Amino acid sequence: MEKPESIAQIKARLAEIEDASHPYVGSLRLDARQGIQKLLIQFDKKIEKAHQLVAKYEEMLLFENAAFEKGYRFIAGIDEVGRGPLAGPVVAAAVILAPDTRILSLNDSKQLSVKHREVLIKEIKEKALAIGIGIVDPAEIDQINIYQASKKAMILAVQQLSTTPDCLLIDAMNLPLEIAQEKIIKGDARSVSIAAASIVAKVYRDHLMQEYDHQFPGYGFAKNAGYGTKEHLNGLENQGITPIHRRSFSPVSNYLK
Repeated sequence: MEKPESIAQIKARLAEIEDASHPYVGSLRLDARQGIQKLLIQFDKKIEKAHQLVAKYEEMLLFENAAFEKGYRFIAGIDEVGRGPLAGPVVAAAVILAPDTRILSLNDSKQLSVKHREVLIKEIKEKALAIGIGIVDPAEIDQINIYQASKKAMILAVQQLSTTPDCLLIDAMNLPLEIAQEKIIKGDARSVSIAAASIVAKVYRDHLMQEYDHQFPGYGFAKNAGYGTKEHLNGLENQGITPIHRRSFSPVSNYLK
């Protein structure tokens, strides 16, 4: 007589199944053992979550699909990060995804954990047709203001793409480029291309601020990304301004004297 599978063996097999109608799952539903029924509850939750992610992704393809239907082939999502910090550059990213690309759980980078962003950035880099990064440093931010710096970073990101886009989906911005474009409010939560750009820009800038933390210790740049936290403000008070501080931003400007 064949020895029945252990709970651990069943759990391992369920982890490899992604279809609730799988015959093996159906056979388990006839098993009255409490441990197996608990595993099935967990399995059903996993399947439901997967369905929700797919539905969310399909919803976030609305703008891309509309552009594809108009005949556009290379649609770039564009977003920037770093408008509010007291230190560091503003960074923008442009990402072109193929029509059949699927990167589930893409979302506004601010809604994702550091760990989740690091997982997604690898998948984005593997699957994207092209990625461009645009950077405007603090000195230029002081010269042209943060709004214009954000716009310039986005333009630079588009220019860095290895594939020329024929349509731009932009998070809350219009760009002076001779390319068809659509300004989407809260686009990083509504478009997969913009969400991908949001993650690329966020991860790139966070890594940059971690490097600056080594160059300029005492401000907490690795943790606060240049925002005005207590540790950062204490650093300004005790050590003064660094070369990466935005001198036009308050309270940094208070220390120019």
